[in-house]
Amino acid sequence: MHAFTPPALHGIIGYPLGHSLSPLLHNTAFKTLGLPGVYLSWPVEPGRLPAFMDAVRLLNIRGCSITIPHKIDIVPLLDAVSEGVRLMGACNTLYRDGDTIRGENTDVLGFMEPLRKLPLPQGAHALLLGAGGVARAAALGLRRLGLTRISVTNRRQERAEELAAAFNLNVVPWEARGEIEADLLINATSLGMTGAHETETPYPATCFRGQGIAYDLIYTPFQTRFLREAAQAGWMPLSGLDMFLGQGDAQFHLWTGRHLPPEAVEAVKQALYGH
Repeated sequence: MHAFTPPALHGIIGYPLGHSLSPLLHNTAFKTLGLPGVYLSWPVEPGRLPAFMDAVRLLNIRGCSITIPHKIDIVPLLDAVSEGVRLMGACNTLYRDGDTIRGENTDVLGFMEPLRKLPLPQGAHALLLGAGGVARAAALGLRRLGLTRISVTNRRQERAEELAAAFNLNVVPWEARGEIEADLLINATSLGMTGAHETETPYPATCFRGQGIAYDLIYTPFQTRFLREAAQAGWMPLSGLDMFLGQGDAQFHLWTGRHLPPEAVEAVKQALYGH
């Protein structure tokens, strides 16, 4: 008789969870690689986070993706956190190291992944559009990639100033964002996302000058108005799908020591865009 290996429990917590593609991504990876793992969705209301952490220990949950609104509140409930979590004040991944429950932020790694492969000019100037949680991951990622010239702009200037103070960035007024000569433009706002803001863009089309890289951290739709207009202006478009897959791959690697197989990436693309 074969020894039965119970599936290692993994999952995602958030509230409300809505439609997450993480279960499809990770379950396809477990199945393709023949690993005894399962990845579930756990809607956890904000006040129930401590009870959930008790369940993690009790049920020997091996790994967890953490999304809104728990990324900050979970930090004090962990046994240990990475330098990235300390700098960000937010955690999106929980994993085990023996009996120790550790926190990591793979948003930073996911953000950096597509940029690592691109030839950014020496002394490149990056302009960050938006100043929320994902912008923090981008700011830390840009610093880790060695960029020294980083500016941030946001509709609410005080948020841009907070982010600038944390990562030593320049602040640009929202109205003047088109006047900045940038080599790398990053959309960390929700403008252009499927839904109410889909027809909008955070950057005026007439302001694209020269050539550069336009990186949208949104991945639904695959081609936002921001990316379409950037491509028309001769800029290189980068979709947020690269960041989503990059952070998911970093999570899977923390949990299993393996990387996401092409089949898992393909399953997500098929679900999102039907090809």
